[in-house]
Amino acid sequence: MPFRRGHDARRRWRLSAKLLVVASIATVLGFCAVCAGVMFDMRRGEEQLARRTLENLASGIEADISRNIELYDLSLRAVASNLEMPEIRNVSKELRQLILFDHAATAKHFGAIQVFDSKGDLTIDAASLDPQPENRSDEEYFTVQRDHPDTGLYISRPMLHRGAYAIVLSRRIVGEDGRFLGVVVGSIRFSYFHDLFGRLNLVSGDTITVLRNDRTIIMRTPFDLDVIGKNLADQLDWKSENLKIGGAFSGKGPVDDTARLYVRRSGSGPLYVVVGKPLEAVFNLWRTEAIRIGAIMGLLVLFVLSATLVLAREIVRRGDAEDRLEELATTDALTGLKNRRKFDAEIDREWRRASRYGQPVALLMIDADHFKAYNDTYGHQAGDQVLVGIAICISDAVRRAGDCPARFGGEEFAVLLPNMTALEAFNLAETIRGKVQQWCEGELITTVSIGVASMRPLAGQQWSDLIEAADKALYAAKANGRNQSVLATVPKIALVA
Repeated sequence: MPFRRGHDARRRWRLSAKLLVVASIATVLGFCAVCAGVMFDMRRGEEQLARRTLENLASGIEADISRNIELYDLSLRAVASNLEMPEIRNVSKELRQLILFDHAATAKHFGAIQVFDSKGDLTIDAASLDPQPENRSDEEYFTVQRDHPDTGLYISRPMLHRGAYAIVLSRRIVGEDGRFLGVVVGSIRFSYFHDLFGRLNLVSGDTITVLRNDRTIIMRTPFDLDVIGKNLADQLDWKSENLKIGGAFSGKGPVDDTARLYVRRSGSGPLYVVVGKPLEAVFNLWRTEAIRIGAIMGLLVLFVLSATLVLAREIVRRGDAEDRLEELATTDALTGLKNRRKFDAEIDREWRRASRYGQPVALLMIDADHFKAYNDTYGHQAGDQVLVGIAICISDAVRRAGDCPARFGGEEFAVLLPNMTALEAFNLAETIRGKVQQWCEGELITTVSIGVASMRPLAGQQWSDLIEAADKALYAAKANGRNQSVLATVPKIALVA
């Protein structure tokens, strides 16, 4: 067990380094998760802010359109109501014009109100007392009113009306008996929408679309005649469920491939408004912040991981250094065996373990014979070589990992043998003695004397008793002529050659 403590220490240091790396990685992942959560919250906040802004914009536009349509519709209703009176037919043209159109709404974007009879012929025109003959019986705004009495206010598709692109509004005229008498028609020119949208501060990619309830596009900015009048119900790749009343939708719309955030107002009028803003513009500020924060987090993660790796490497290096220092502190410099300090620590630990489990502990005390004479004759360097040779023989004979061979002092060595009986220890001692005798040769042959002792620790005994027993056996071996092993009997020591 000579290197067990050093091995355990090395394992502890390496475990500490691994725990440091794992803890740092877990911390980095935690911070990244928190940062990602904050960034997603910021993204949701940007989307919600953009949605509220678009809702407010759509509300304002829809309110303006609805107010003007309602105002113009009041004029159409008034004309239709007055025409239902029989007396209106008997008055002069000038008086009829005054009665019908005096309170009619007028604006630069509103077309003149016209009245067509049941056959579609123009009979009354707010712009002229003697209108030119016209027949609009084939126009949609006329046929719808004629064929569907419950239509109410009808808004046509965008069309060229009286020399300008406009939407035509019509209402049915009925007699007292419920007969269809004709339609009253007015128009709102596209210039109204251009003027309305032109007052808004839109950025590139923003869209405003005015649609009829059947999903026909009435007006759109940016203006495109290919889109105006298109019915989205005809597009199979776009479903009305994508953008419900009062809802929002993120992605590609039905008109082009630009991904936008679309918001639809929940108005109850004949027209509704959809406002769209490119997702790139919605998340532009968030993307800038995300890149900046991501870069900072990346640098911090790189710094933390680099610092962790450096610290982990230093921990491992320190562990290795402490292992080397411990080895230097517990190893005899000359022989490479454990020194006396290490031996005392090992025998104390093994003695306690043997006391707990009732196991024997054996000890060999080995001394070089005639070493002083050999040292005086051949010098200290030759004496050191003899001690190194004896240490090699001991190490070669002691094979178990738990055994502890040590230099006890001077030319004396000790071998601690946990869980070994006296007979097994004696046989090992003879093996060591034979190896030393076989190895040493020259003018003065060097041999060793060995004292052997084995004890099962009893109450009141100390490991010093084991050393004392082995030491007495060693003295007995020297007294009996050296180059032999002597086994001590415990508690009454009997010396056997």
